[in-house]
Amino acid sequence: MEFNLLPEDCVSHILSLTSPRDACRYCLVSTALRSAAQSNVVWENFLPSDFQEILWMSVSPVSFLSKKELYFSLCSPILVDGGRKVFSLDKFTGKKCYMLCARELSITWGSDPMYWTWKPLSESRFAEVAELRSIWWLEIHGKINSRMLSPKTTYAAYLVVKFADRAYGLDSLPSELSVEVGSHQSRAKAYLRCHDNRKESLERLYYSNRIQVLGARVEQGEERLPCERSDGWMEVELGDFFTDGCDGEVKMSLTEVKGYHLKGGLIVEGIEVRPKV
Repeated sequence: MEFNLLPEDCVSHILSLTSPRDACRYCLVSTALRSAAQSNVVWENFLPSDFQEILWMSVSPVSFLSKKELYFSLCSPILVDGGRKVFSLDKFTGKKCYMLCARELSITWGSDPMYWTWKPLSESRFAEVAELRSIWWLEIHGKINSRMLSPKTTYAAYLVVKFADRAYGLDSLPSELSVEVGSHQSRAKAYLRCHDNRKESLERLYYSNRIQVLGARVEQGEERLPCERSDGWMEVELGDFFTDGCDGEVKMSLTEVKGYHLKGGLIVEGIEVRPKV
């Protein structure tokens, strides 16, 4: 198609039907396309329909001079809802991502300082995180309305955690993972363990062998292990689901209630929901 022969507003409309990634590529094709691809018409179409509400919920003002600038500002995580959630856009697709802080989750006995400690952590984007002191009944639940997410999208939910130096008992038995929305259920198991190089050599060898065994199980699809994130935390995929555009509550959980052994040292930042690649 000869875009140079079309009015710029017509070209902008056509580009608005593509994707953010495509719009950026078209900027490199020609001067005419560059002007159209940077227009507010294009980038407002890539923004979520409720972006004004998201800006209103933001803890800090979001400055922008154009819709394109706003789009890329929202690709960086921003605190919303009084600092209890983090919102961002997937840079390439414009799909919405949310992260719920630990305070937004339902943690069994989470309010009892005998079992859980709430404290600030410099590495966290939230005001505080939850650290497990010692407990035998581990139960963490979260929920989000699917209306808050992008429609017609496959999402995955991830529990975002760290392991304290004193972490123990978390992988004696696998934790049960679950994501439910409507009639859909996604279930799996995971071992919560982060190898610590500062352990004594014998213990280091034991856990190294154990991680190899668990890794083999993961490859066979039996259980999952925590994965490192780019922000320094670790995450465990709880499950996935599809947003069909209907109003529905997504329930997400990690539990380990079958063993009667003590466990501790798990640091919970929250649950992140983002489009599944």
